[in-house]
Amino acid sequence: MDSIFEQLNSILASVFFFDIFFGQVEGTTMPFIVAWLIAGGVYLTFRFSFINVRMFGHAFKIITGKYRTAEDIGEITPFQSLATALSATVGLGNIAGVAIAISIGGPGATFWMILAGFFGMTMKFTEVTLAQIYREKRPDGRIMGGAMQYLSRGLAAKEHKKLGKVLAVVFAVFAIGGSLGAGNAFQTSQALGSTADLIPFFKEYPIVFGLIMAVIVGFVIIGGIKRIAHTAEKIVPAMVLIYLMASLWIILAHAAQIPQAIGTIFTEAFAPTAAAGGMIGVLVQGFKRAAFSSEAGIGSAAIVHSTAAVKYPVRQGMVALYEPFIDTIVICTMTALVIIITGVYDPTGEFANLVASHQGAALTSAAYGTVISWFPVILTFSVILFAFSTMISWSYYGERSWTYLFGEKYTLIYKLIFVSFTVMASVTSANNMLNFSDLLVLAMALPNIIGLYMMQDVVHTNLKSYLHKWREGELDREAI
Repeated sequence: MDSIFEQLNSILASVFFFDIFFGQVEGTTMPFIVAWLIAGGVYLTFRFSFINVRMFGHAFKIITGKYRTAEDIGEITPFQSLATALSATVGLGNIAGVAIAISIGGPGATFWMILAGFFGMTMKFTEVTLAQIYREKRPDGRIMGGAMQYLSRGLAAKEHKKLGKVLAVVFAVFAIGGSLGAGNAFQTSQALGSTADLIPFFKEYPIVFGLIMAVIVGFVIIGGIKRIAHTAEKIVPAMVLIYLMASLWIILAHAAQIPQAIGTIFTEAFAPTAAAGGMIGVLVQGFKRAAFSSEAGIGSAAIVHSTAAVKYPVRQGMVALYEPFIDTIVICTMTALVIIITGVYDPTGEFANLVASHQGAALTSAAYGTVISWFPVILTFSVILFAFSTMISWSYYGERSWTYLFGEKYTLIYKLIFVSFTVMASVTSANNMLNFSDLLVLAMALPNIIGLYMMQDVVHTNLKSYLHKWREGELDREAI
């Protein structure tokens, strides 16, 4: 299995992750796909005049249900769609991914993660708005939406039908692969790494852990988006609250070290002392981890947001602004501060073996355990919840992509493949799984951001109309 992942990694890396510096910058590389994400986020944030800041308060009112109307159409509520999307992003990317980014790039990676999250808010707004505009209600009542739809239907409306179809198919293929890798196998692998330290039985018989996860996940995903959404809206708030409370406990217990930690983050972001690749290397690690964590620009969350019941497409786009904010700017920063304050990321320290083997979840568990001796038990439970919630959401992303390619009647085949990957992941290595996950998920950004660039005017027109109605008070009059 490891050799298969190595071959896939090599193929994808050569196509999508070539160094845009072409080896001219000694000691580091800038993967094309990371530069692609940076450029997309920065451009769209300026294009829409910092919509991620201007409409932040209005978006919160939408989430709390203030702007519900009798004309809302969809399968789930805006909050359920946000919870489901967050269940995919608030996961091991926050626990394992942050630890890996800091262990490779140093504390400075935290700064670039936060900045990536800020620009990522606008990319989420753009892709989710497009997903709402071009979604399609199928004969069975289910909604088909996401990048597959706005790439094919949106570009066809702009007289680029063939290009749109090609990009949609490429996206769907990568989304299926991403769901099996980043959204499933990587989650299982990291959850197992954390759980096995607490329960030795799973270290000796890892396949049992894989079988248990496969059964539980299979039970939820067979019920479709409504069961997934109901499960997510119950799990996500609880697990986020538990994790944030523990993080704050540790941070406040070391309040005197906070200024030094923040200073280290800023200093190491621009003048790293130990990270490979200098400032560019740290930047790449930060943006790479942020993309894997929040999925902004990837186009994955647009699939579930397209099912939300709203009247105006930009309204759900504004709800989506909160994903990178909660996921990256809040939770990832909390994790990073704990890791930096406790110092577990030191490659020559007590946990050097975890750093070297990229066991991010176990490294974060160790960081929390240095302060709260019994917390690794709680964190292990949180890791399993995070992995589970991510898996059920990504199963939906993959299933809708599979359906786009092959039709509704073949969805069961995908679900069986999905749970089989859960079992297989329990007997393969974390290193190859991490690389495979990164490559597939980040590769989704290529066709997706092409679509965002080409259809930005559609989003701008919808946004302009919505803001006019908002200023005129029309939106308040429509609300029920």
